[in-house]
Amino acid sequence: MKKVERINTIMRYINNRSYFTISEIMREFNISRSTAIRDIREIEAMPLEAEVGRDGGYSVMNNSVLPSINFTDNEVKALFIAFMASRNQQLPYLKSRQSLAEKLLGLIPENHQETLVLLNQILLFEGTNPKNPDLLDLSDLPHPMLEKLIQLILLDSHLLITIKEGEMIKSYPIYLLHLYREKSLWQIEGFDLKEEKRRFIPVDNLTDVKLYPTKKRVDRKKVLEKLSKQEEAFNLVIEFGPKAIAQFKKYHPFKYTISYTNPYQATGILKTFVNSNMPEELTDITNWLLFLGDDIKFREVPEEVLECIRERLCLYCQ
Repeated sequence: MKKVERINTIMRYINNRSYFTISEIMREFNISRSTAIRDIREIEAMPLEAEVGRDGGYSVMNNSVLPSINFTDNEVKALFIAFMASRNQQLPYLKSRQSLAEKLLGLIPENHQETLVLLNQILLFEGTNPKNPDLLDLSDLPHPMLEKLIQLILLDSHLLITIKEGEMIKSYPIYLLHLYREKSLWQIEGFDLKEEKRRFIPVDNLTDVKLYPTKKRVDRKKVLEKLSKQEEAFNLVIEFGPKAIAQFKKYHPFKYTISYTNPYQATGILKTFVNSNMPEELTDITNWLLFLGDDIKFREVPEEVLECIRERLCLYCQ
């Protein structure tokens, strides 16, 4: 990123936040401390207020004047293609894809419109109906509770989640940590406020969700610290080669992270816990390990996982 472009982007970044630190600027823009400080000094013509702090804190006045927003040709294409790629992704708030596409085109200068219309005709993504790319299938619609859930999250992370498990209805007071989409399903990751443990809840199982009134507020940082102390001992440790890393980047379960073991990110290691008493989890991990291919090496693996892999390979050989 060129210096002028970076400074303009930093100006927008800080203008969208009431407070920021030098460390945040360094991480967000992948620049050194000295570069971050020089950039901040160059935009000190903006009304910035400095605060003495460990990381060098700044706050921004609301009357900051920024240059008008102008998208480059490539940025316009990137935004439109990103929207196209998400058309079959069960997005909340999205009732009519065609209506939104037409409105986006209407906001774009005429010299860009013809190119985007052509892209819309040529590019097809997974799940798109080739005969009618703008078709809104019922399977594309998100769970009706998803939009309500997001609206409540924006107000408070303390929620009372009611779900259906088989024939039973259960309620859990949780502090919501993440709402994410995995294998075409929306999932809730939360901290159970009563049992004080991590819970993963499929949004499809929700029957109701509302704010959880509590006098004792939960601090996110303390929740994460408590969960880190509760983590199960690792029983699955895998070394990754470059081909396996490429597969990992294509897809990996939300809760799995890889630590790279060389500067070029060509090798890595994953450490996690697999609950061998849960058949569904065993099936999922087996499918994923087979997806990674033969460029992995087990340092430690539960016997139940190995048995599942052997059974699956025997089926392939028949």
